[in-house]
Amino acid sequence: MNEALARAESLIRTIPDYPEPGILFRDITPLLADGAALTAVIDAMIEPFAGTFDVVAGVEARGFLLAGAVAMRADVGLVPIRKAGKLPRPAASVDYALEYGTATIEAHDDIADGTRVLLVDDVLATGGTLVAAHELVGALGGVVVGTAVLMELEALGGRAAVGDVCSVFTA
Repeated sequence: MNEALARAESLIRTIPDYPEPGILFRDITPLLADGAALTAVIDAMIEPFAGTFDVVAGVEARGFLLAGAVAMRADVGLVPIRKAGKLPRPAASVDYALEYGTATIEAHDDIADGTRVLLVDDVLATGGTLVAAHELVGALGGVVVGTAVLMELEALGGRAAVGDVCSVFTA
């Protein structure tokens, strides 16, 4: 790992018992506030997929922050994947299980058939959100060419559910 990525990793805080007892929340806001660290992370997220995607789909909420930067750096567009009820005209939705509840994600029909999509999120935990995002992109006619996350929580086994994922950091 290069020096810039090591610094970026050191900026991620672990907050115990948030949002519920027993959960170890990864706070990435210090990393987002550091321009050099953020640039190193965004470049690391793009590198394995350079030239293979037409658009980035970012998963709400912290995934938006990273996906926007990835899209800008790669000079492609951004499609938001939002929680239920946040979009004015959702075209498709998928229900899924979280490690501490259930949720629904939605997206507009802004992905043309055959569009190559890079999914971006902040953390891969159990994989429920990203599996749902894959399904949602497919329902809209897109083709997921890769999934990039800032951090993978290996002990929770999400990679087994999602498949091949590029994770910048593991915990």
